[in-house]
Amino acid sequence: MTENEIGKVVVDCAVKLHMELGPGLLESVYEVLLAHRLASKGLKVERQVHIPIEFDGIRFDEGFRADLIVEEKVLVELKSVERTAKAHQKQVLTYLKLTGIKLGYLLNFGEALMKDGIHRILNGTVDSVVRTQSHGDTKHD
Repeated sequence: MTENEIGKVVVDCAVKLHMELGPGLLESVYEVLLAHRLASKGLKVERQVHIPIEFDGIRFDEGFRADLIVEEKVLVELKSVERTAKAHQKQVLTYLKLTGIKLGYLLNFGEALMKDGIHRILNGTVDSVVRTQSHGDTKHD
């Protein structure tokens, strides 16, 4: 599967999960359930992946933890807050740079409508997903 195909599955599963559970649960709850849904679709999903950082030629294991990495191609950072900040998007951009992964998603399950909480991040740009078809499929702008 390509990054975009994986991304479509991630977004579709996130939207359906949000419709079923609604906003307001802990981030960790959405993480475990989204990982389960993606795995049930046959995708390889890693949770809380430890990513070291190299600085001044020294490797530090205290880099960061990616919430989800899907098929080793798509990084997913989850939030459950009223609104995400630009800093959250920058965080995902940095994670993409450090891992070499091309596509990332910032998913905020705290939004009243999931479509308002989906940010697709690719090659140093941030695109918000703004159009959702009535049957649940999400289109990327």
